[in-house]
Amino acid sequence: MDFQLSEQQQLFKKTVREFAEKEIKPLAPKIDKEEYFPWELYKKMGKMGLMSMTVPKKHGGAGIDKICYMIALEEISRVCGSTGITVEAHNSLGVGHIYEKGTEEQRKKYLPQLLHGEAIAAWALTEPNAGSDAAALQTTAVLEGDEWVLNGTKQFITSGDIAIVTTVMAKTDKTLGAKGISAFIVEKDTPGFTVGQLEDKLGLRGSRTAELILEDCRIPKENLLGEKNLGFVGAMNILDRGRTAIGAMAVGIAQGALDESLAYAKQREQFGKPIGKNQAIQWMIADMATTIDAARLLVMRAAYLEEKGVPFSIEASMAKLYASDIAMKATRDAIQIHGGHGYMRDLPLERFYRDVKLTQIGEGTSEVQRRVIAKRLGL
Repeated sequence: MDFQLSEQQQLFKKTVREFAEKEIKPLAPKIDKEEYFPWELYKKMGKMGLMSMTVPKKHGGAGIDKICYMIALEEISRVCGSTGITVEAHNSLGVGHIYEKGTEEQRKKYLPQLLHGEAIAAWALTEPNAGSDAAALQTTAVLEGDEWVLNGTKQFITSGDIAIVTTVMAKTDKTLGAKGISAFIVEKDTPGFTVGQLEDKLGLRGSRTAELILEDCRIPKENLLGEKNLGFVGAMNILDRGRTAIGAMAVGIAQGALDESLAYAKQREQFGKPIGKNQAIQWMIADMATTIDAARLLVMRAAYLEEKGVPFSIEASMAKLYASDIAMKATRDAIQIHGGHGYMRDLPLERFYRDVKLTQIGEGTSEVQRRVIAKRLGL
């Protein structure tokens, strides 16, 4: 693994950062406070290739490497977590699953409309009674003639109410447990497929989080995504990439908190000198910088292994676990450094603090990551 970004990767990082600073950052307070979904931003990102990062050029995507994907998520999340999680869920899960497991016919039908920021894809695994124990999902799919009939409820689905297509995991053989789950492509206007409750969240309030209800929802037989009864295996593979990406998102939010803290420590004066001259503040910032860089390296290692086609499940779990934990501490410490100002909504720190909590929960909780790591270590 090369610890130095290539010239192309450095240019990509510079381009995304400039876009994030100019286009996303000014909108971030509005996105959070008004739960505003900025379609105009996603269209601009689509033109830049940021909505097709997990798809090769030959299929109409951006064709960037996995390191650049992590860079993009970090730079976007550094200024707005809501935008970061929306881009991540669309690329890693919604689009990623269709590309990875879809037939050529499915790719040709669905990918073109999803790669340019004009439309969003969603991914539906979690249910009211199947969160960490995802294999316990109750949604069913029964083949009747040339149609699959789906029944069930999905919960906490990112972009679920606005996505034009959603990949839905459902049981096709109740007797086989996790080995009896399949994946299906469900189009938004399919009869029997409706949006239920929209969630009122602590953070990431500019991302859409919806309940999805399937009641005798009939889809064509050919909308089976991947092989029958292998949907859970496919979902876990997709989640490995998603976990690395959530790690990148956590690193980005933490970096945003560090950037704000550095600037404030140099500018804010108390007792006749900048607070950054005080050892207590210096140590907090030094610890933030060190742990953020360590988390970034874990994320990049997992992305590097994926790029090389090497199994990276334990590395993805380690990256997500560590990055989300240190990001929680970094955002908390950033508020402490800013004192009363950090507690106010005039600054982005309280938003960072609220937003980053999801990185310890979404796409596998920290407890699940520890279980994955321990299992891979032979326990």
